[in-house]
Amino acid sequence: MLEKSIHAIVNEDGRFHLQAVHFLREGLDYAIKKYYPDYSGTEPTHVSGYQLCIGLRELAIKRWGYMARFVLNYWNIMTTRDFGEIVYLLIAHEYMRQNESDTIEDFDDVYDFTEAFDGSFDYKN
Repeated sequence: MLEKSIHAIVNEDGRFHLQAVHFLREGLDYAIKKYYPDYSGTEPTHVSGYQLCIGLRELAIKRWGYMARFVLNYWNIMTTRDFGEIVYLLIAHEYMRQNESDTIEDFDDVYDFTEAFDGSFDYKN
């Protein structure tokens, strides 16, 4: 049984908005569907930090278009490392799991936020 709610964890940690954590969890589902389209949901699966960051970028652009970076920045997410910080916060409280080969460094510099969110992209996908 989980000792703390996500809301309590986020409040105690203080770095990110609760909405950022919910978005990350939605992004995890998005990344699983992207990289494992035949996934049935009946057994555990894994996406890498890189794959999660790519999925989160795509989901943010689909959801908010050119406002994506501003929404993420409002939630105090400025870099892909910040996605990793949220993941590892959730891992520490047993809301997520990591593989033996996973590290927080997997989230370092996956992409530059300015280039990823301010460049030209088709945000209507």
